[in-house]
Amino acid sequence: MTDLVGLTKVQDPKEIKDALLKTLELIGFKPEKHVKTVVIKPNLCYYWKSSTGYTTDPQLVGGIIDVLREMYNKNLDIKIAEADATAMKTKYAFKMLDYEKLSKEKDVELFNLSEDILEDKEVQVNNRKIKFKIPQILLNADLFINVPKLKVMRITTITCAFKNMFGATGYPRKIKYHPFLNEAIVGINKILRPNLTIVDGLVALGRFPVKMGLILASTDSFSVDWVAAQIMGYNPSRIKFLKIAVEENLGNPQNIEIVGESIKTFRKEFPRPSRFSKLLWSFQLSMLKLYVKVTGDLVPSFLEEA
Repeated sequence: MTDLVGLTKVQDPKEIKDALLKTLELIGFKPEKHVKTVVIKPNLCYYWKSSTGYTTDPQLVGGIIDVLREMYNKNLDIKIAEADATAMKTKYAFKMLDYEKLSKEKDVELFNLSEDILEDKEVQVNNRKIKFKIPQILLNADLFINVPKLKVMRITTITCAFKNMFGATGYPRKIKYHPFLNEAIVGINKILRPNLTIVDGLVALGRFPVKMGLILASTDSFSVDWVAAQIMGYNPSRIKFLKIAVEENLGNPQNIEIVGESIKTFRKEFPRPSRFSKLLWSFQLSMLKLYVKVTGDLVPSFLEEA
């Protein structure tokens, strides 16, 4: 079976809705009549706005909401959902990143996954049993849409579709999974299978933020990350969590077909981190950790991974 991955270029924010419709057409995504409840999971890992490349642009999420109402009907029950993290409270992220404003404009609900009923789930990855607390709403939604960012991460190399599902676990102190983070990322994706992934590459984050104007979409999360890695200039077969995902039969690179724009269109624009920038980041992080010891403040867990 072919897993289509659509790439579309957006020149202006006013074109987001049309670009989304075009991308969904490229991958053959069609509405199903039974859909009444929708959950949209952006990447709101900290309180930095989308222009930094760290968090999902509310303009893209707003475009997704408009498209859903056009494809289905205006009475859809749509929720934008995020979970608390070690040093991030969802209620503050919603406010500071303009999602409260979006909620009022589009008449949708904001939902804290950490406050939902959490179901205990256990999976096995690389002969390791891993337990998660999964928000019930993600298991019961008629349509579950993953809206990650296109960006790099020091420990896992890239962060996109798979990693954003890791952020959907209800337990806030996700740092407990860090000793086996790659296995945990694969494990959560064995449980949570979004119906659709739409990547925010409007502003991507490599060595620095860059306006790329990219919308990338697929119904297969693994295929999204395999293509995203190539856009960011990496060999996806060398990224540990993707390699594990192949071994665990979560995806097959041979089944991927790219439609729309070429990878080359975006790869040449992406500022891949250099060896020097990684050394500089390590030094900055060591200084930040020293600050934490002195002040007792918290370091956002994603910074330790970035």
